[in-house]
Amino acid sequence: MSRATNDLNAVRMLLGPGIMYSARTVVLMTAAIVILLQISAKLTFYCFVVMPVVAVLVSYFGRRIHQRFEMIQAMMSTLSAKVQESVAGIRVIRAYAQEETDLRRFQELNAEYVERNRKLIGVWGMFYPVLEVLMGMTYLIVLWLGGREVVRGQISIGSFVAFNVYMGQLAWPMIALGWVVNLYQRGTASLTRLNEILTAQPEIADPPAALLLETQKPAAAVSGNGRQGSEQASHGVEIEFRKLSFAYNGRPILRDIHLTIPAGSTLAIVGPTGSGKSTLASLIPRLHDAPPGTLYLDGADLRNYRLQDLRRMIGFVPQETFLFSETIRGNIAFGVDQATEEEIRGAAEIAGLLPDIEGFPLGFDTMVGERGITLSGGQKQRAAIARAILRNPEILILDDALSSVDTYTEEKILSRLRDVLRGRTAILISHRVSTIRDADLIVVLHDGAIVERGTHEELLAGGSYYPELYQKQLLEEELERA
Repeated sequence: MSRATNDLNAVRMLLGPGIMYSARTVVLMTAAIVILLQISAKLTFYCFVVMPVVAVLVSYFGRRIHQRFEMIQAMMSTLSAKVQESVAGIRVIRAYAQEETDLRRFQELNAEYVERNRKLIGVWGMFYPVLEVLMGMTYLIVLWLGGREVVRGQISIGSFVAFNVYMGQLAWPMIALGWVVNLYQRGTASLTRLNEILTAQPEIADPPAALLLETQKPAAAVSGNGRQGSEQASHGVEIEFRKLSFAYNGRPILRDIHLTIPAGSTLAIVGPTGSGKSTLASLIPRLHDAPPGTLYLDGADLRNYRLQDLRRMIGFVPQETFLFSETIRGNIAFGVDQATEEEIRGAAEIAGLLPDIEGFPLGFDTMVGERGITLSGGQKQRAAIARAILRNPEILILDDALSSVDTYTEEKILSRLRDVLRGRTAILISHRVSTIRDADLIVVLHDGAIVERGTHEELLAGGSYYPELYQKQLLEEELERA
Protein backbone atom coordinates (compact mmCIF):
# COMPACT_ATOMS: atom_id res chain seq x y z
CA MET A 1 0.00 0.00 0.00
CA SER A 2 2.88 2.35 0.80
CA ARG A 3 4.30 1.81 -2.68
CA ALA A 4 0.97 2.78 -4.22
CA THR A 5 0.73 6.01 -2.18
CA ASN A 6 3.93 7.48 -0.70
CA ASP A 7 6.36 6.02 -3.23
CA LEU A 8 4.17 6.97 -6.16
CA ASN A 9 3.90 10.53 -4.84
CA ALA A 10 7.70 10.77 -4.46
CA VAL A 11 8.15 9.68 -8.08
CA ARG A 12 5.51 12.21 -9.14
CA MET A 13 7.45 14.99 -7.39
CA LEU A 14 10.63 13.86 -9.13
CA LEU A 15 9.04 13.86 -12.58
CA GLY A 16 7.09 17.09 -11.99
CA PRO A 17 8.69 19.81 -9.82
CA GLY A 18 12.02 17.95 -9.89
CA ILE A 19 12.40 18.24 -13.66
CA MET A 20 10.92 21.76 -13.77
CA TYR A 21 13.27 23.20 -11.15
CA SER A 22 16.24 21.32 -12.60
CA ALA A 23 15.60 22.93 -15.98
CA ARG A 24 15.16 26.36 -14.38
CA THR A 25 18.39 25.94 -12.40
CA VAL A 26 20.36 24.96 -15.50
CA VAL A 27 19.01 27.90 -17.53
CA LEU A 28 19.70 30.49 -14.80
CA MET A 29 23.19 29.16 -14.07
CA THR A 30 24.09 29.02 -17.77
CA ALA A 31 22.88 32.59 -18.39
CA ALA A 32 24.65 33.93 -15.30
CA ILE A 33 27.92 32.17 -16.15
CA VAL A 34 27.90 33.51 -19.74
CA ILE A 35 27.44 37.08 -18.48
CA LEU A 36 30.08 36.63 -15.75
CA LEU A 37 32.59 35.37 -18.32
CA GLN A 38 31.95 38.42 -20.47
CA ILE A 39 32.63 40.74 -17.52
CA SER A 40 35.72 38.94 -16.19
CA ALA A 41 36.88 35.41 -16.96
CA LYS A 42 39.42 35.61 -14.13
CA LEU A 43 36.84 36.46 -11.44
CA THR A 44 34.49 33.83 -12.88
CA PHE A 45 37.22 31.23 -12.34
CA TYR A 46 37.62 32.37 -8.72
CA CYS A 47 33.85 32.21 -8.33
CA PHE A 48 33.82 28.50 -9.17
CA VAL A 49 36.91 27.46 -7.22
CA VAL A 50 34.70 25.81 -4.58
CA MET A 51 32.57 23.91 -7.12
CA PRO A 52 34.54 20.63 -6.75
CA VAL A 53 33.83 20.78 -3.02
CA VAL A 54 30.14 21.37 -3.76
CA ALA A 55 30.09 18.35 -6.09
CA VAL A 56 31.64 16.13 -3.42
CA LEU A 57 29.19 17.33 -0.77
CA VAL A 58 26.19 16.87 -3.06
CA SER A 59 27.30 13.31 -3.78
CA TYR A 60 27.89 12.56 -0.09
CA PHE A 61 24.65 14.05 1.20
CA GLY A 62 22.72 12.61 -1.75
CA ARG A 63 23.74 9.07 -0.84
CA ARG A 64 22.87 9.64 2.82
CA ILE A 65 19.45 11.09 1.93
CA HIS A 66 18.78 8.17 -0.43
CA GLN A 67 19.59 5.59 2.25
CA ARG A 68 17.56 7.38 4.93
CA PHE A 69 14.55 7.76 2.65
CA GLU A 70 14.61 4.08 1.68
CA MET A 71 14.55 3.20 5.39
CA ILE A 72 11.63 5.59 5.95
CA GLN A 73 9.60 4.15 3.08
CA ALA A 74 10.23 0.59 4.27
CA MET A 75 9.04 1.59 7.74
CA MET A 76 5.98 3.29 6.27
CA SER A 77 5.12 0.01 4.52
CA THR A 78 5.35 -1.83 7.84
CA LEU A 79 3.24 0.82 9.56
CA SER A 80 0.57 0.74 6.83
CA ALA A 81 0.44 -3.06 6.97
CA LYS A 82 0.00 -2.92 10.75
CA VAL A 83 -2.92 -0.49 10.49
CA GLN A 84 -4.57 -2.58 7.79
CA GLU A 85 -4.07 -5.75 9.85
CA SER A 86 -5.52 -4.16 12.99
CA VAL A 87 -8.59 -2.87 11.16
CA ALA A 88 -9.19 -6.23 9.45
CA GLY A 89 -8.71 -8.14 12.69
CA ILE A 90 -10.56 -5.76 15.00
CA ARG A 91 -13.02 -8.46 16.07
CA VAL A 92 -10.25 -10.83 17.15
CA ILE A 93 -8.42 -8.02 18.96
CA ARG A 94 -11.56 -7.13 20.89
CA ALA A 95 -12.48 -10.76 21.55
CA TYR A 96 -9.11 -11.35 23.24
CA ALA A 97 -9.06 -7.93 24.95
CA GLN A 98 -5.79 -7.04 23.21
CA GLU A 99 -6.59 -3.40 22.43
CA GLU A 100 -3.83 -2.06 24.68
CA THR A 101 -1.28 -4.56 23.38
CA ASP A 102 -2.12 -3.74 19.78
CA LEU A 103 -1.95 -0.02 20.53
CA ARG A 104 1.48 -0.42 22.15
CA ARG A 105 2.74 -2.31 19.12
CA PHE A 106 1.48 0.47 16.84
CA GLN A 107 3.13 3.10 19.06
CA GLU A 108 6.44 1.21 18.88
CA LEU A 109 6.29 1.13 15.09
CA ASN A 110 5.25 4.78 14.99
CA ALA A 111 8.17 5.74 17.26
CA GLU A 112 10.57 3.91 14.96
CA TYR A 113 9.08 5.75 11.97
CA VAL A 114 9.53 9.11 13.73
CA GLU A 115 13.14 8.20 14.63
CA ARG A 116 13.98 7.37 11.03
CA ASN A 117 12.50 10.70 9.92
CA ARG A 118 14.61 12.49 12.52
CA LYS A 119 17.74 10.91 11.08
CA LEU A 120 16.76 12.11 7.60
CA ILE A 121 16.03 15.60 8.91
CA GLY A 122 19.46 15.59 10.60
CA VAL A 123 21.21 14.92 7.30
CA TRP A 124 18.96 17.31 5.40
CA GLY A 125 19.44 19.99 8.06
CA MET A 126 23.22 19.90 7.56
CA PHE A 127 23.03 20.10 3.78
CA TYR A 128 21.68 23.65 3.41
CA PRO A 129 24.00 25.28 5.98
CA VAL A 130 27.02 23.71 4.29
CA LEU A 131 25.86 25.07 0.92
CA GLU A 132 25.35 28.52 2.44
CA VAL A 133 28.84 28.46 3.99
CA LEU A 134 30.35 27.60 0.62
CA MET A 135 28.37 30.41 -1.03
CA GLY A 136 29.63 32.82 1.63
CA MET A 137 33.21 31.69 1.05
CA THR A 138 32.74 32.28 -2.66
CA TYR A 139 31.56 35.85 -1.99
CA LEU A 140 34.57 36.52 0.24
CA ILE A 141 37.01 35.16 -2.35
CA VAL A 142 35.47 37.24 -5.15
CA LEU A 143 35.27 40.35 -2.95
CA TRP A 144 38.92 40.05 -1.90
CA LEU A 145 40.39 39.19 -5.29
CA GLY A 146 37.99 41.44 -7.19
CA GLY A 147 38.86 44.35 -4.90
CA ARG A 148 42.53 43.86 -5.73
CA GLU A 149 41.67 43.90 -9.43
CA VAL A 150 39.80 47.21 -8.97
CA VAL A 151 42.72 48.74 -7.04
CA ARG A 152 45.12 47.72 -9.77
CA GLY A 153 42.80 49.19 -12.39
CA GLN A 154 42.33 45.87 -14.19
CA ILE A 155 38.54 46.11 -13.80
CA SER A 156 36.24 49.09 -13.31
CA ILE A 157 34.10 49.58 -10.22
CA GLY A 158 30.95 49.41 -12.38
CA SER A 159 31.98 46.07 -13.86
CA PHE A 160 32.85 44.75 -10.41
CA VAL A 161 29.45 45.80 -9.04
CA ALA A 162 27.72 44.23 -12.06
CA PHE A 163 29.74 41.06 -11.52
CA ASN A 164 28.56 40.84 -7.90
CA VAL A 165 24.95 41.43 -8.95
CA TYR A 166 25.05 38.60 -11.49
CA MET A 167 26.92 36.39 -9.08
CA GLY A 168 23.99 36.93 -6.71
CA GLN A 169 21.79 35.40 -9.41
CA LEU A 170 23.60 32.13 -8.71
CA ALA A 171 22.24 32.05 -5.14
CA TRP A 172 18.80 30.77 -6.13
CA PRO A 173 20.16 27.97 -8.39
CA MET A 174 22.41 26.84 -5.53
CA ILE A 175 19.45 26.74 -3.12
CA ALA A 176 17.31 24.99 -5.73
CA LEU A 177 20.13 22.52 -6.26
CA GLY A 178 19.77 21.33 -2.68
CA TRP A 179 16.02 20.92 -3.05
CA VAL A 180 16.38 19.11 -6.38
CA VAL A 181 18.94 16.74 -4.85
CA ASN A 182 16.43 15.94 -2.11
CA LEU A 183 13.64 15.30 -4.65
CA TYR A 184 15.95 13.24 -6.82
CA GLN A 185 17.12 10.98 -4.01
CA ARG A 186 13.60 10.51 -2.65
CA GLY A 187 12.24 9.84 -6.13
CA THR A 188 14.94 7.35 -7.12
CA ALA A 189 14.59 5.51 -3.79
CA SER A 190 10.85 5.20 -4.34
CA LEU A 191 11.32 4.28 -8.00
CA THR A 192 13.59 1.43 -6.92
CA ARG A 193 10.85 0.12 -4.63
CA LEU A 194 8.24 0.44 -7.38
CA ASN A 195 10.48 -1.34 -9.88
CA GLU A 196 10.74 -4.27 -7.50
CA ILE A 197 7.05 -4.85 -8.20
CA LEU A 198 6.95 -3.78 -11.85
CA THR A 199 9.87 -6.01 -12.85
CA ALA A 200 8.97 -8.98 -10.64
CA GLN A 201 8.45 -12.12 -12.68
CA PRO A 202 5.50 -14.32 -11.65
CA GLU A 203 6.44 -17.77 -10.41
CA ILE A 204 3.51 -19.24 -12.34
CA ALA A 205 3.24 -18.03 -15.94
CA ASP A 206 1.98 -19.08 -19.37
CA PRO A 207 4.21 -21.53 -21.26
CA PRO A 208 5.91 -20.26 -24.44
CA ALA A 209 3.46 -22.15 -26.66
CA ALA A 210 0.24 -22.30 -24.65
CA LEU A 211 -2.71 -24.41 -25.74
CA LEU A 212 -5.99 -22.57 -26.22
CA LEU A 213 -8.96 -24.01 -24.39
CA GLU A 214 -12.35 -24.20 -26.07
CA THR A 215 -14.29 -22.41 -23.34
CA GLN A 216 -16.84 -20.36 -25.26
CA LYS A 217 -20.05 -20.62 -23.24
CA PRO A 218 -22.77 -18.41 -21.73
CA ALA A 219 -21.84 -16.16 -18.84
CA ALA A 220 -24.09 -17.85 -16.32
CA ALA A 221 -25.40 -21.34 -15.70
CA VAL A 222 -28.62 -20.64 -13.84
CA SER A 223 -32.07 -19.36 -14.54
CA GLY A 224 -34.21 -17.23 -12.32
CA ASN A 225 -35.98 -20.15 -10.68
CA GLY A 226 -32.70 -21.43 -9.29
CA ARG A 227 -32.40 -24.42 -11.60
CA GLN A 228 -29.86 -25.06 -14.32
CA GLY A 229 -30.97 -24.02 -17.80
CA SER A 230 -30.92 -26.97 -20.18
CA GLU A 231 -29.45 -25.06 -23.08
CA GLN A 232 -26.80 -23.57 -20.79
CA ALA A 233 -25.55 -26.90 -19.46
CA SER A 234 -21.79 -27.11 -19.12
CA HIS A 235 -19.65 -30.17 -19.79
CA GLY A 236 -17.00 -31.51 -17.49
CA VAL A 237 -13.30 -32.07 -17.96
CA GLU A 238 -11.35 -35.20 -17.11
CA ILE A 239 -8.69 -34.52 -14.49
CA GLU A 240 -5.83 -36.95 -13.99
CA PHE A 241 -3.05 -36.96 -11.38
CA ARG A 242 -0.09 -39.12 -12.40
CA LYS A 243 2.45 -39.97 -9.70
CA LEU A 244 2.11 -36.45 -8.35
CA SER A 245 4.32 -35.41 -5.45
CA PHE A 246 4.45 -31.82 -4.30
CA ALA A 247 6.55 -29.92 -1.77
CA TYR A 248 6.19 -26.33 -0.57
CA ASN A 249 9.32 -24.50 0.61
CA GLY A 250 11.08 -27.84 0.81
CA ARG A 251 8.38 -29.45 2.97
CA PRO A 252 6.62 -32.46 1.36
CA ILE A 253 2.85 -31.92 1.14
CA LEU A 254 1.59 -34.55 -1.32
CA ARG A 255 3.11 -37.97 -2.03
CA ASP A 256 2.64 -40.21 -5.06
CA ILE A 257 -0.93 -39.22 -5.94
CA HIS A 258 -2.53 -41.46 -8.60
CA LEU A 259 -6.07 -40.32 -9.30
CA THR A 260 -8.43 -39.95 -12.27
CA ILE A 261 -11.60 -37.86 -12.08
CA PRO A 262 -13.81 -38.69 -15.10
CA ALA A 263 -15.44 -35.79 -16.93
CA GLY A 264 -18.75 -34.85 -15.33
CA SER A 265 -18.15 -36.81 -12.11
CA THR A 266 -17.89 -35.62 -8.52
CA LEU A 267 -14.84 -36.34 -6.37
CA ALA A 268 -14.90 -35.85 -2.61
CA ILE A 269 -11.75 -35.48 -0.51
CA VAL A 270 -11.66 -36.04 3.24
CA GLY A 271 -8.85 -36.36 5.72
CA PRO A 272 -7.40 -34.89 8.89
CA THR A 273 -6.21 -31.29 9.09
CA GLY A 274 -2.90 -30.78 7.31
CA SER A 275 -3.23 -33.86 5.11
CA GLY A 276 -2.95 -31.84 1.87
CA LYS A 277 -6.59 -31.62 0.78
CA SER A 278 -6.59 -27.89 -0.03
CA THR A 279 -3.16 -28.11 -1.64
CA LEU A 280 -4.34 -30.87 -3.98
CA ALA A 281 -7.32 -28.77 -5.09
CA SER A 282 -5.22 -25.60 -5.51
CA LEU A 283 -2.99 -27.33 -8.07
CA ILE A 284 -5.84 -27.48 -10.60
CA PRO A 285 -6.24 -23.67 -11.11
CA ARG A 286 -2.43 -23.44 -10.75
CA LEU A 287 -2.47 -21.43 -7.56
CA HIS A 288 0.51 -23.69 -6.91
CA ASP A 289 2.37 -25.34 -9.77
CA ALA A 290 2.40 -29.11 -10.02
CA PRO A 291 5.59 -30.74 -11.36
CA PRO A 292 5.59 -31.22 -15.16
CA GLY A 293 3.89 -34.37 -16.39
CA THR A 294 1.90 -35.02 -13.22
CA LEU A 295 -1.45 -33.25 -13.78
CA TYR A 296 -3.56 -33.53 -16.94
CA LEU A 297 -6.83 -32.07 -18.23
CA ASP A 298 -8.49 -34.13 -20.96
CA GLY A 299 -5.16 -35.84 -21.59
CA ALA A 300 -3.09 -32.64 -21.97
CA ASP A 301 -0.55 -31.43 -19.43
CA LEU A 302 -2.13 -28.71 -17.29
CA ARG A 303 1.02 -26.57 -17.54
CA ASN A 304 0.55 -26.28 -21.30
CA TYR A 305 -2.68 -24.31 -20.99
CA ARG A 306 -2.84 -20.55 -20.91
CA LEU A 307 -3.54 -19.42 -17.35
CA GLN A 308 -6.40 -17.10 -18.24
CA ASP A 309 -8.22 -19.79 -20.23
CA LEU A 310 -7.61 -22.41 -17.56
CA ARG A 311 -8.96 -20.30 -14.72
CA ARG A 312 -11.99 -19.15 -16.70
CA MET A 313 -13.22 -22.74 -16.80
CA ILE A 314 -12.92 -23.20 -13.03
CA GLY A 315 -15.24 -22.08 -10.25
CA PHE A 316 -13.24 -22.11 -7.02
CA VAL A 317 -14.56 -21.49 -3.51
CA PRO A 318 -11.50 -21.45 -1.21
CA GLN A 319 -11.46 -22.38 2.43
CA GLU A 320 -10.99 -18.75 3.48
CA THR A 321 -13.80 -16.79 1.85
CA PHE A 322 -12.91 -13.35 0.54
CA LEU A 323 -15.50 -10.72 -0.32
CA PHE A 324 -14.76 -7.28 -1.69
CA SER A 325 -15.95 -4.02 -0.19
CA GLU A 326 -18.79 -3.99 -2.69
CA THR A 327 -22.49 -4.71 -2.89
CA ILE A 328 -23.74 -8.27 -2.63
CA ARG A 329 -24.66 -8.06 -6.31
CA GLY A 330 -21.15 -6.96 -7.23
CA ASN A 331 -19.57 -9.77 -5.22
CA ILE A 332 -21.74 -12.48 -6.75
CA ALA A 333 -21.20 -11.16 -10.30
CA PHE A 334 -17.46 -10.66 -9.75
CA GLY A 335 -16.35 -13.58 -11.91
CA VAL A 336 -18.33 -12.75 -15.07
CA ASP A 337 -18.27 -9.88 -17.56
CA GLN A 338 -22.05 -9.45 -17.58
CA ALA A 339 -24.90 -11.01 -15.64
CA THR A 340 -28.60 -10.26 -15.57
CA GLU A 341 -30.58 -9.72 -12.39
CA GLU A 342 -32.34 -13.04 -13.00
CA GLU A 343 -29.03 -14.92 -13.25
CA ILE A 344 -27.69 -13.32 -10.07
CA ARG A 345 -30.88 -14.15 -8.18
CA GLY A 346 -30.76 -17.71 -9.49
CA ALA A 347 -27.18 -18.20 -8.29
CA ALA A 348 -28.06 -16.72 -4.89
CA GLU A 349 -31.06 -19.05 -4.62
CA ILE A 350 -29.00 -22.15 -5.37
CA ALA A 351 -26.46 -21.08 -2.73
CA GLY A 352 -29.26 -20.60 -0.19
CA LEU A 353 -28.49 -16.90 0.18
CA LEU A 354 -31.59 -15.40 -1.44
CA PRO A 355 -33.79 -15.41 1.71
CA ASP A 356 -31.06 -13.60 3.66
CA ILE A 357 -30.61 -11.01 0.90
CA GLU A 358 -34.34 -10.35 0.69
CA GLY A 359 -34.29 -9.67 4.42
CA PHE A 360 -31.76 -6.84 4.01
CA PRO A 361 -33.23 -3.32 3.58
CA LEU A 362 -31.23 -2.73 0.39
CA GLY A 363 -31.37 -6.30 -0.88
CA PHE A 364 -28.69 -7.03 -3.48
CA ASP A 365 -27.44 -3.44 -3.16
CA THR A 366 -26.34 -4.00 0.45
CA MET A 367 -22.68 -3.11 0.99
CA VAL A 368 -20.82 -5.96 2.68
CA GLY A 369 -17.92 -3.89 4.03
CA GLU A 370 -14.24 -4.77 3.95
CA ARG A 371 -13.80 -8.55 3.51
CA GLY A 372 -17.56 -8.93 3.98
CA ILE A 373 -17.40 -7.90 7.63
CA THR A 374 -21.15 -7.12 7.80
CA LEU A 375 -22.08 -10.69 6.85
CA SER A 376 -21.91 -13.82 8.97
CA GLY A 377 -19.45 -16.60 8.16
CA GLY A 378 -22.19 -18.72 6.59
CA GLN A 379 -23.49 -15.82 4.50
CA LYS A 380 -20.00 -15.10 3.19
CA GLN A 381 -19.51 -18.73 2.22
CA ARG A 382 -22.85 -18.85 0.43
CA ALA A 383 -22.04 -15.62 -1.44
CA ALA A 384 -18.78 -17.21 -2.59
CA ILE A 385 -20.65 -20.33 -3.74
CA ALA A 386 -23.10 -18.17 -5.71
CA ARG A 387 -20.15 -16.36 -7.30
CA ALA A 388 -18.63 -19.67 -8.42
CA ILE A 389 -21.95 -21.02 -9.74
CA LEU A 390 -22.60 -17.87 -11.79
CA ARG A 391 -19.40 -18.47 -13.77
CA ASN A 392 -20.93 -21.64 -15.28
CA PRO A 393 -17.63 -23.46 -14.72
CA GLU A 394 -16.66 -26.76 -16.26
CA ILE A 395 -14.79 -27.59 -13.06
CA LEU A 396 -16.29 -26.63 -9.69
CA ILE A 397 -14.08 -26.82 -6.58
CA LEU A 398 -15.64 -26.34 -3.15
CA ASP A 399 -12.97 -26.34 -0.44
CA ASP A 400 -14.84 -26.82 2.84
CA ALA A 401 -17.30 -24.27 1.49
CA LEU A 402 -20.15 -25.21 3.86
CA SER A 403 -18.20 -25.40 7.12
CA SER A 404 -19.92 -22.29 8.55
CA VAL A 405 -23.42 -23.40 7.54
CA ASP A 406 -25.73 -25.36 9.83
CA THR A 407 -26.72 -28.91 8.87
CA TYR A 408 -30.29 -27.99 7.86
CA THR A 409 -29.15 -25.18 5.52
CA GLU A 410 -26.40 -27.43 4.18
CA GLU A 411 -28.93 -30.08 3.15
CA LYS A 412 -31.00 -27.52 1.24
CA ILE A 413 -27.94 -26.13 -0.54
CA LEU A 414 -26.68 -29.61 -1.45
CA SER A 415 -30.05 -30.60 -2.88
CA ARG A 416 -29.91 -27.59 -5.23
CA LEU A 417 -26.24 -28.14 -6.02
CA ARG A 418 -26.91 -31.66 -7.28
CA ASP A 419 -28.64 -30.20 -10.33
CA VAL A 420 -25.80 -27.71 -10.85
CA LEU A 421 -23.11 -30.40 -10.53
CA ARG A 422 -24.76 -32.65 -13.10
CA GLY A 423 -22.52 -32.73 -16.16
CA ARG A 424 -19.66 -30.86 -14.47
CA THR A 425 -16.47 -32.12 -12.94
CA ALA A 426 -16.68 -31.27 -9.25
CA ILE A 427 -14.30 -31.56 -6.32
CA LEU A 428 -15.75 -31.33 -2.82
CA ILE A 429 -13.50 -31.00 0.22
CA SER A 430 -15.19 -31.32 3.56
CA HIS A 431 -14.94 -32.68 7.10
CA ARG A 432 -18.65 -33.52 7.02
CA VAL A 433 -19.69 -36.88 5.65
CA SER A 434 -23.15 -35.47 4.90
CA THR A 435 -21.59 -33.12 2.34
CA ILE A 436 -19.76 -35.80 0.37
CA ARG A 437 -21.77 -39.01 0.76
CA ASP A 438 -23.35 -38.72 -2.71
CA ALA A 439 -20.02 -38.20 -4.52
CA ASP A 440 -19.08 -40.62 -7.32
CA LEU A 441 -15.71 -41.21 -5.68
CA ILE A 442 -14.40 -40.41 -2.20
CA VAL A 443 -10.68 -40.40 -1.40
CA VAL A 444 -9.17 -40.21 2.06
CA LEU A 445 -5.91 -38.27 2.35
CA HIS A 446 -3.53 -38.84 5.23
CA ASP A 447 -0.07 -37.33 5.52
CA GLY A 448 -0.20 -36.28 1.86
CA ALA A 449 -1.05 -39.71 0.45
CA ILE A 450 -4.29 -41.41 -0.59
CA VAL A 451 -4.94 -44.16 1.96
CA GLU A 452 -8.56 -45.03 1.06
CA ARG A 453 -10.80 -44.60 -1.97
CA GLY A 454 -14.27 -45.70 -3.02
CA THR A 455 -17.92 -44.73 -2.78
CA HIS A 456 -19.63 -43.94 0.50
CA GLU A 457 -20.95 -47.50 0.85
CA GLU A 458 -17.64 -49.10 -0.16
CA LEU A 459 -15.66 -47.10 2.37
CA LEU A 460 -18.12 -47.84 5.15
CA ALA A 461 -17.77 -51.52 4.38
CA GLY A 462 -14.01 -51.73 3.90
CA GLY A 463 -12.40 -48.53 5.13
CA SER A 464 -10.82 -47.63 8.46
CA TYR A 465 -10.57 -43.83 8.77
CA TYR A 466 -13.82 -43.10 6.91
CA PRO A 467 -16.13 -45.32 9.02
CA GLU A 468 -14.61 -43.84 12.17
CA LEU A 469 -15.26 -40.31 10.88
CA TYR A 470 -18.82 -41.29 9.94
CA GLN A 471 -19.58 -42.75 13.36
CA LYS A 472 -18.21 -39.66 15.11
CA GLN A 473 -20.42 -37.38 13.07
CA LEU A 474 -23.49 -39.54 13.67
CA LEU A 475 -22.80 -39.26 17.39
CA GLU A 476 -22.40 -35.48 17.13
CA GLU A 477 -25.73 -35.18 15.29
CA GLU A 478 -27.47 -37.27 17.94
CA LEU A 479 -26.01 -35.10 20.69
CA GLU A 480 -27.17 -31.96 18.87
CA ARG A 481 -30.70 -33.33 18.56
CA ALA A 482 -30.67 -34.31 22.23
